[in-house]
Amino acid sequence: MAKKVLYTEFSGIDEIVSTILKESAIKKGITRSNLFKFWEKVVGEKFSNNSKPYSMTKNYVMVVACKNSTVAQELMLRKAKILKELEPYLKSLKLTVKDLHFDVKKWTYEEK
Repeated sequence: MAKKVLYTEFSGIDEIVSTILKESAIKKGITRSNLFKFWEKVVGEKFSNNSKPYSMTKNYVMVVACKNSTVAQELMLRKAKILKELEPYLKSLKLTVKDLHFDVKKWTYEEK
């Protein structure tokens, strides 16, 4: 006697992705990741090679990892300009950044 094969309703990939994106933590992470991709456009190539967005705090502060204290100091002096240039990206992503914190301790070297 042959076994009966029971079929179930399978979800399509679009339905699965839609369900995953409804999770607020995942959606927030993707949105922040998109914002971080604009970092080079905002600060320029010189600074994007020596700094990178690291995280966001609950107080709407973007933590930026910096290669060294000189980079952190230069970016600190340009903070007002950086925040102003981030505005269009923040509006399009419906995000808020009230301040920037530059942290040398967060910098990690990536293997190439």
